[in-house]
Parts: sequence; structure tokens; C-alpha cells
Amino acid sequence: MVVRMRHTRAHTANRRSHHSLEGARLSKCLKCSALHMRHQVCTACGTYRGKAVLKVTKTLAKSEKRVNAKSRATK
Repeated sequence: MVVRMRHTRAHTANRRSHHSLEGARLSKCLKCSALHMRHQVCTACGTYRGKAVLKVTKTLAKSEKRVNAKSRATK
């Protein structure tokens, strides 16, 4: 088949004008009021939909311990 009527660049661009990306939707955490991505665990307090899911203090202590060990090893 042969294309009978071609679309110009302007017509194509007008059609694609709605394809641009939007910013991420953020929600407030119910517990700490920090912003987090929707359907994701709050990284500030470790809760999801009002329930505790992660132990944030434990993971922070673990990462600090790892960083301190690396800094001692490089000295």
C-alpha cells in the first residue's frame, strides 16, 4: 500500500505535544510529613500507609559504620 496523504512535521509535532514527561508525584508521609514518592516507603521514617515497614535507625547505623570503616582503611 502507498501512503496517500503524508503528515507534515508540524502536524506530527502537534500530535506529540502531549507526550512530554511530567514531574514525579509526591505525597506527604502521614507520620513525619516528609515528601515521598507515591506507592513507595517513606525514606525518612520507614513507614508505608501508616504502618512501620523498615527500621530506618538500624540501616542508618549500619551505613555509618561502613563509612567509618572505609575512612579508617584509607588513612
